[in-house]
Amino acid sequence: MKVGVVGATGEVGRAMVKVLEEFNVPVTELRLFASERSVGKEIEFRGEKVKVELLTEEAMKWDCDYFLFSAGASVSRKFAPIAAENGVTVIDNSSAFRMEKDIPLVVPEVNAHLLKGYTGIIANPNCSTIQMILSIYKLHEVYGIEEIFVATYQSVSGAGHKGIEELLSQERGENVVRVFPKPIHRNVIPLIGDVQDNLFTQEEMKMINETRKILNDYSIRVYPTTVRVPVLYGHSEAVMVRLKRPFESLEKVKEIIASGEDVVVTDDLVTAVDVAGKNETYVCRLRKGDERSILFWNVADNIRVGAVTNAVRILLKHAKMNGRM
Repeated sequence: MKVGVVGATGEVGRAMVKVLEEFNVPVTELRLFASERSVGKEIEFRGEKVKVELLTEEAMKWDCDYFLFSAGASVSRKFAPIAAENGVTVIDNSSAFRMEKDIPLVVPEVNAHLLKGYTGIIANPNCSTIQMILSIYKLHEVYGIEEIFVATYQSVSGAGHKGIEELLSQERGENVVRVFPKPIHRNVIPLIGDVQDNLFTQEEMKMINETRKILNDYSIRVYPTTVRVPVLYGHSEAVMVRLKRPFESLEKVKEIIASGEDVVVTDDLVTAVDVAGKNETYVCRLRKGDERSILFWNVADNIRVGAVTNAVRILLKHAKMNGRM
């Protein structure tokens, strides 16, 4: 397959190249695109250096199989439709198309059926949404979900490389506050994204709207509080799920969650540091609230599970379902 990566020099873009190699995606030709300041840089893929090219409208007319986008919503809105109109399948990591009615929002373990026979733009969900969905979708299948209460503890890499640099700068004693609304070093900031008219932030509204769309159940009530913490990689979530029907036992709940693809349920304590570089979502501290409520701690690498791994899994699933490999 011929594959292009847009936004190749960013935190997520570089990881996409790495995961394409790790997952042995049958790439026959790889082209990398970015803004003018990154043109000419080289990124290694399967032992060879691939030069970064300038992202242009003409480049989006390349006759390839897939474009993986990770360059922000404004770039995606401008360039992704050009590639899609040219018959290329676009997997977009930004928020640009997630809530568009006719564009599938995909976590392949959950709703891969949307990929069959589909060509065009495919939206990759928000990082915090993906890992939560992976830990609850089997419960929804068995019991139905009525309500979700979730507090996230999101690493600075969720804001890209500039978020990492800001934390590291503050750790060195530099007074740099550009990316986050307050100093993040030795701090916790309960605000990710702009506050909306309903007083929820953009990040919180993503979790509400995307969860309903992916699970195809708009009756689910979601109450998120999204928080930035001084961690480099790995988002953590404290989740309480209220089910529509009573569950038999905590062991049964554990069994159901663990039956989900790419989900690890464990009695061990798992933290953000433990999951860096891994492609699974981890669930621990599982406990009972009442006969219809369960609580647990959920943690995953936000760059991988929350972005890159999900995008590459979409590519592989789409390719297999549509005879491209």
